Amino acid sequence: MPDSILPPILVELADRVIIANRRAGRTIAVAESCTGGLVSAALTEIAGSSDVFEAGFVTYSNDMKAELLKVSHDVLETFGAVSIATAWAMAQGALLNSHAHVAVAITGIAGPGGGTEQKPVGTVVFARAERGASPDKIVADMRHFDNDGRGGVRLQAALCALELLLPDSSGA
Repeated sequence: MPDSILPPILVELADRVIIANRRAGRTIAVAESCTGGLVSAALTEIAGSSDVFEAGFVTYSNDMKAELLKVSHDVLETFGAVSIATAWAMAQGALLNSHAHVAVAITGIAGPGGGTEQKPVGTVVFARAERGASPDKIVADMRHFDNDGRGGVRLQAALCALELLLPDSSGA
């Protein structure tokens, strides 16, 4: 059996994230929707990740985003699941429901269906929140990845989320 079933590029970046956050004395959490736990899986591929990676929330449905991460139904109905407002609320919810220093949220449209003219397949929104940080320190960004298949969109999204977990990250 191989050491990892995940793409090497994903595992290598997860290793960098674990090492960098260990050095910085930070713990991390993730709130995932379209990546379905891929970021959490990558982080836990790394031996010793448990001293850095605290929690992963996979909230695929809007009901679970609201119930587990306390994303307001008003936010979900007004802006949609794939929005900066929802991603920001998911990141805040991950912090609220963990002891992590930093949390990253991912929500998007991996395809092949589900896209619209305004939010085509490959639209993914990220947010990073840090415990105790002022609101202007929150990073949130909408990205439009190439629609090279569901797996491709999810891989690109997971890599972007991992980049946001690096302590020196300035944004998506």
